[in-house]
Amino acid sequence: MILVTGSTGHFGKATIDFLVKKGYPVSQLNALVRDEAKAEDLKSQGVQIRVGDYSNPALLNTAFTGVDKLLLVSSSDLNNRTQHHINAIKAAKQAGVKHIVYTSFQRKNEVNSPIQMIAQAHLDAEKEILASGMTYTILQNGLYADGLPMFMGENVLETGIFLPAGTTKAALTVRADMAEAAANVLLEDGHENAIYLTATTEKNSYADVANILSEITGKSVTYTDAPLEAYKEVLKNAGVPEFFAGFLASFSEAIKQGEFDFSNGDLEKLLHHKPTTLKDFLKTVYKPS
Repeated sequence: MILVTGSTGHFGKATIDFLVKKGYPVSQLNALVRDEAKAEDLKSQGVQIRVGDYSNPALLNTAFTGVDKLLLVSSSDLNNRTQHHINAIKAAKQAGVKHIVYTSFQRKNEVNSPIQMIAQAHLDAEKEILASGMTYTILQNGLYADGLPMFMGENVLETGIFLPAGTTKAALTVRADMAEAAANVLLEDGHENAIYLTATTEKNSYADVANILSEITGKSVTYTDAPLEAYKEVLKNAGVPEFFAGFLASFSEAIKQGEFDFSNGDLEKLLHHKPTTLKDFLKTVYKPS
C-alpha cells in the first residue's frame, strides 16, 4: 500500500497521476489531504483518501497506519516545515511504515547557503529519517524549471531577464520528471536506503535561458546580470513584499554561487528515459510570436 502526502499540490498530484498511469491499483493507492473537499479529482480516479495534517501528529499516525511505502512531500509552510517534517517522520515510524521516500533538495553548501532558510528544514528532515531506522529513499531534487516564469516575471518577453544570478549554470529540472522518478521509486524494488540526486544533467545559465526564449518565440530576449541592490529596488518599486523579494534574490544568489551546478545521471536512471530538455519545457510555456 502506497500513500502520497501533499497530494493536492503540484508534486504530489503529479506523482499520483504517474502511479495510476503506470498501473498501480488505485485500491491500494492513498492520498493524504488536509481538506477532503479539495480531493474530488483524486476520488474520481478511485484513489483512496486519508485526512491528515503535518501539524497534527495523532491524525498523521492514524493516516499512516497500514502504509507500506510513504512519499513524504516536503511541507510548503516555510515557517513551520521543520516541525512538520519531524511530526510526519515520527508518525510514520510509530505507524509502522516500512519505507519512507522524501523529497529533499540539491545542494553543495549545507552551512551558509543563500537559501539556508529553505535548506535547513530539508537537512533536519534527512537527519531525522536516517536516525529513525526506517528504510528510506531520499530524492535530492534539482531546482524546478517550473519556477522560471515566476523568477523572470510575466513580461519577460518584453523586458528581458533582470536577475542577480551571474553567469553560473544550474540543473533546471522539470517537476514532472522528478515526480515520475518518485513514482518509479515507489513502484520498484532496489531503492532501499538510497540517496539520489534527482536533477537533469543539462545545465543552463540565465543567459542560456534568454537565448532559448529568443529562439522559440522569435523575440530578442536579453539577460542582465543585475546588481543585487538594484534588483531589490526594482522589486520594491513593483510592490513586491520584502520577504518575497528576499526569497527571490536568495535563489538567484544560490545559482550564482553554483549551488545547483552539478548532476550525476540519477534522474535519467530512475526515469528509464531522458529527462525533458529545458527548451522543450519552455516551449510549453512560451509560444512563438
